[in-house]
Amino acid sequence: MISNVFRELLKRNTPRWFVLIIDIYIVFNTFILSYLIRFNFSLNFDTSKFIIQLPVVVIAALISFLMVGSYKGVIRHTGVRDSINVILASFLIFGTLIAIVMLNHQFNFITEFTIPKSIIAIHFLLNVIVLIVIRFLYKEFYSLLTSGSSVEKRVLIYGAGEAGILVHSILKDDKTSRIHLVGFVDDDKRKAGNKLNGIRIYNSDKINIHFVEKKSIDEVILAIQNIKPSKLIEIVDTLSKLPIEVKIVPPVQTWMNGDLQAKQIKPVKIEDLLGRVPIELNNPMLHKEYSDKVIIVTGAAGSIGSEIVRQVASFKVKHLVLIDQAESDLYNLQQYFSNKNIQNIIAIVADVQNKNRIATIFKKYKPQIVFHAAAYKHVPLMEENPYEAVRTNVMGSKNLADLSVEYNVEKFVMISTDKAVNPTNVMGTTKRIAEMYINCLNAVGTTKFITTRFGNVLGSNGSVIPLFQSQIKSGGPITVTHKDVTRYFMTIPEACQLVLEAGSMGNGGEIFVFDMGKSIKIYDLAINMIRLSGLKYPDDIAIEIKGLRPGEKIYEELLATTENTIETHHEKIMIAKVTPLDAETVKEHIKNLCDINNKDNNELTVLKMKQIVPEFISNNSKYQVLDK
Repeated sequence: MISNVFRELLKRNTPRWFVLIIDIYIVFNTFILSYLIRFNFSLNFDTSKFIIQLPVVVIAALISFLMVGSYKGVIRHTGVRDSINVILASFLIFGTLIAIVMLNHQFNFITEFTIPKSIIAIHFLLNVIVLIVIRFLYKEFYSLLTSGSSVEKRVLIYGAGEAGILVHSILKDDKTSRIHLVGFVDDDKRKAGNKLNGIRIYNSDKINIHFVEKKSIDEVILAIQNIKPSKLIEIVDTLSKLPIEVKIVPPVQTWMNGDLQAKQIKPVKIEDLLGRVPIELNNPMLHKEYSDKVIIVTGAAGSIGSEIVRQVASFKVKHLVLIDQAESDLYNLQQYFSNKNIQNIIAIVADVQNKNRIATIFKKYKPQIVFHAAAYKHVPLMEENPYEAVRTNVMGSKNLADLSVEYNVEKFVMISTDKAVNPTNVMGTTKRIAEMYINCLNAVGTTKFITTRFGNVLGSNGSVIPLFQSQIKSGGPITVTHKDVTRYFMTIPEACQLVLEAGSMGNGGEIFVFDMGKSIKIYDLAINMIRLSGLKYPDDIAIEIKGLRPGEKIYEELLATTENTIETHHEKIMIAKVTPLDAETVKEHIKNLCDINNKDNNELTVLKMKQIVPEFISNNSKYQVLDK
């Protein structure tokens, strides 16, 4: 009962005036102790002079504390900054007393007033020690009373570097965490056996099932910054096999106001393992490029389109026109901006296949920049529906490109895919044909046509990660098409930031290729997702190999074999050097493709596509017969 009352009292901040009084009281007593130390704890000194000195010391202390403000800190959160303030205040008291003694000696303000300089020095040291120690004792006392005796988790911190020390400090100060830090873990064998902040460091080789059970470990926090994705995957793969929860410290770029908070330390997600840290683009050229412009985004309700819209909206554009045929998703996006009271957003339900409809939008709003993200992207579905793939991905892109030339759009940025490189499926080929068409228009009119090409994005509609999450939630099995399938991944925000960057630097005719990092093996991805869900493979969730789907590759590429790249000022954006095209021939072929496609004969359509893109060799598809 009494301890509960103490806890409630301690939760309140100690009044500043009370701290000031206590500090002055301490200075008063340390002055007495200074005399006792100077005279070997005897009273062999003039007590009448001593009594005269006490008020002077108290006034000097009051002035010093008020000037420095050392009493203003929250005592239960005392840290280095508070200790420095105490030292400054003590030094000011020391200086004030020395000055008073010297001035009085010169001008005799107070008769027979003097303080031995040795006592002033002793007093200074005692003030520094006692004032700081009292603060930290109070902090520890508060910690003991508020934390109680119960410990919910026993934790290891993986990483005995600066990030590990920071995590230890944060968890120690966070009274809601109720943890007991068992030790640090580090790969550096030279650190093993040493102590950090009084906590033992263990070598990572020792962290096994026997160690975890012996030490009753509940949780491991990964506190390593700037770690290679391959190394992180290796660590998590090892830890996820143990009966513990694995958490991770987020990248420095995502810390709140530059400071890490305990609530930001969360369970490892698959996105963390892929090492795709969103890039902060603080490029003033982006503001210059997009501010006060009329911008159209097609496919605005999709995963990529909606993120482009959110990022572009931050540049204070004149009008931002959102075009999509998915009315529900478009409505949700419109409401997102409406709730933020952003007024210059125009949401329009329209299909890029309908040129007349799109033309009325161009005529009304006169866009200066177009981001073309509208496309059909699912490989197996488009393999079965070439008609729709050509209608949207080729003809829809052609409609937008032609209208951009007609209405003198400044820049046209097309979102393409790595599947357009040496395509093995209908979807990838339609995107490559669209790339070719817009490239042929660079010499026509004033519009600059730019292509951005990248791989899979994490969390996009229909991507592999949401599929795996759904399959795990339903109890499995996880379905993988081939054990050796690999894919490139990046986060949606990163992909869109790079699209904006590429759009600003493009002069027309470029195909910008993004650095996607290393490709990830989908089978390993599935195993890691099972383990990170707290389940075991194959005991709880099995993996079933289904075989490659029609048109699917085992390995994706970002550059065709006849292409190479040149660097740009952005380390993650390169320009692909492509084989020059005969513009008139290509445009004539694409016009013929659209005419043939209107006959709704899939074989004739795909055959024409293979003529336009000779490197299109079907894989695991019924259209393989057309390659013979």
